[in-house]
Amino acid sequence: MAPTPGKERLIKRIWHSIARLLCSGIMCTLYRVRAYGMKHVPRKGPVIILCSHQCYLDPIFVQSWVPRNFHFIARQTLWKSKFLAALLNTLYVVPIKQGQGDIAAMRTIIAKLKAGNAVCLFPEGERTFDGMISDVKPGFGLISRRSGAGVVPVVLEGAFECWPRMKKFPKLGKVTVSFGEMITTEEIKRLGDREFAKFLTHRLRQMHNELRLKIGREPFNYPGEES
Repeated sequence: MAPTPGKERLIKRIWHSIARLLCSGIMCTLYRVRAYGMKHVPRKGPVIILCSHQCYLDPIFVQSWVPRNFHFIARQTLWKSKFLAALLNTLYVVPIKQGQGDIAAMRTIIAKLKAGNAVCLFPEGERTFDGMISDVKPGFGLISRRSGAGVVPVVLEGAFECWPRMKKFPKLGKVTVSFGEMITTEEIKRLGDREFAKFLTHRLRQMHNELRLKIGREPFNYPGEES
């Protein structure tokens, strides 16, 4: 007898929670992950986590020890591998077509948020080439407005040195995560989509330099940004 949809959801939630705890326990110990500001992530209700993108391991690092499951997106080409497809389908991962407007994926993300979930997205659109934060792509304000979810900005430091995109394999190191104060839907509506993208770019870069100073590193010289 096939399991009911409700039972399937329960099994998936339990498995995802176990996988998250295992990954966090192993990877965050290996990489000595330290997280600041986790109190800014609400324990329930819809929230969009917008995180800087340094390496392939970022989904694990940003989830770190936050006591709730995040939903993620991944490029659709990963589903070409039968093994990866089977694994990803058991987790909270939404496939998305890169380089084009994927309306179906956007609707799925908004539906996840309306159902009260936390969705983590990487607004730069790709991993960094130099450890710095690129301009945020527009479109995330629309997701917030359509779903009614606020945005928690997050920055990573150290992940790029552990696995720069030019290298095939990672190495061990120390990773730090910083969660910022939530940006409300009201503020996002007031700004509009393009202005919000500029605002978020500034906020992430500001948080990044504050985090670098906090751990004893020199701040980056972002053009047009104060250190």
